[in-house]
Amino acid sequence: MQQPNLQPGGFNVMPDVVKNLLIINVLVMLAVPAFQTAFNLDLNKLLGLHLWLAPDFRLYQFITTMFAHGSFTHLLFNMFTLWMFGSVLENLWGPRRFLTFYLLTGIGASALYSLTSYIELYPDIALLNAYLANPSADTLWQLTQNHRFVVSEGIDFDMYNRYRQFSETFAAFNNQPDNQLLLNNISAFLSNYKDYFLNLRVAVGASGAVYGLLMAYGMLFPNQVVYVYFLFPIKIKYLVLILGIVALSMGLSNSPGDNVAHFAHLGGMLFGFLLIKYWQYKGKNRFR
Repeated sequence: MQQPNLQPGGFNVMPDVVKNLLIINVLVMLAVPAFQTAFNLDLNKLLGLHLWLAPDFRLYQFITTMFAHGSFTHLLFNMFTLWMFGSVLENLWGPRRFLTFYLLTGIGASALYSLTSYIELYPDIALLNAYLANPSADTLWQLTQNHRFVVSEGIDFDMYNRYRQFSETFAAFNNQPDNQLLLNNISAFLSNYKDYFLNLRVAVGASGAVYGLLMAYGMLFPNQVVYVYFLFPIKIKYLVLILGIVALSMGLSNSPGDNVAHFAHLGGMLFGFLLIKYWQYKGKNRFR
């Protein structure tokens, strides 16, 4: 195992940046139900990353998504991993470089996730755009045959009611394909539905940045043994490889019901790898 060049004063088990990142993430998690109760505001929706085409997208979400989590289990896993590997890296690099690495890998994870999400949703977006640009029996038939409408009472009651109205309108449209009023009604629904559909995809969590830390640790200390679930010993280089393969496989399979942003994990690892290589190339690394 390579040994880090420790900062003055020796190894700090809870260095400043890691400590503050832990505090911020916990405070945001605690604030979610408070904001929902006091202001009827979904904090995760505000801070989470939306697709750049979505009405609720804001540029700052590329950063704030790293500080919001969907559950305490999600938060606990990410924060434990942040402390376990981040404390070593911050002691090794110092606070400025560590924070730079953490934020850049998190932003890189968000960028790759956004790109892959757009590629995944593009056929549906194209179908919606095709009808809105040219409302006709043909474009409507293409849409209804190839797009699965994502609406339910559990997600959005108002959109569910609009969907029912759309279904009734569409049934009438089959008998009156040249009815301009029906075409206008359908267009109005689909315009609102498109915004709703794009807003549905929201990513939260520090996993991308955390996977970047795992990649950095694996590159700097490849033969360090870690214990998975505190029981199974494995060298970190093999653990990072396995996690990367699993993330890629799960991301490509795109299983129904899987709400994990696997390509965000891969994005964090990719940008972490590139950043470490860049620092090594520039000769600015502070490790031997």
